Amino acid sequence: MIYHQLYFSTICGMFFILAMTETSKKLGENIKKLRVQKGMNQLELCSILRVDTAYISNIENGKKNPTLKTVEKIAKVLKVDVNKLLK
Repeated sequence: MIYHQLYFSTICGMFFILAMTETSKKLGENIKKLRVQKGMNQLELCSILRVDTAYISNIENGKKNPTLKTVEKIAKVLKVDVNKLLK
């Protein structure tokens, strides 16, 4: 029984990590696409958000998960709804 629970937890944990990875990747792709559509480079976005360029680069590449507050700030700067970034 304990083995079964451990196995189930491992599978669920792996699924959660995979789901988060895909979500992070999609979020980053959407941010980059919208940023480019607005004619904005990473440096300009970072300057407005007051964050390091490496941070935005990592978000756009799906390597970092921003906080919800950061996602809201990015959406505001890009003049889109948060949902558009997450779709």
